[in-house]
Amino acid sequence: MLRFALDLKVPATSNQAERDLRPAKVQQNISGRLTSEKRTQDRFTIRGYLSTAAKNGVDAMTALRGAVTGSPWMPPVPIRA
Repeated sequence: MLRFALDLKVPATSNQAERDLRPAKVQQNISGRLTSEKRTQDRFTIRGYLSTAAKNGVDAMTALRGAVTGSPWMPPVPIRA
């Protein structure tokens, strides 16, 4: 919860997480509902993966290509002091 205090690369707010959810909320407002729960969960999983990759300097196409070809990009393991 307070990781930003130890790692200055971590933002102190959750605004990015809220922006990641915006497309689903827009779809819900337009159509009056979301798609199936499974499809929504899959969409959030993919968006979260791409968002994390982007935050680590990996472009979306590279991350997607790796995931589809069986060698997905993984975030670096944080070093604990």
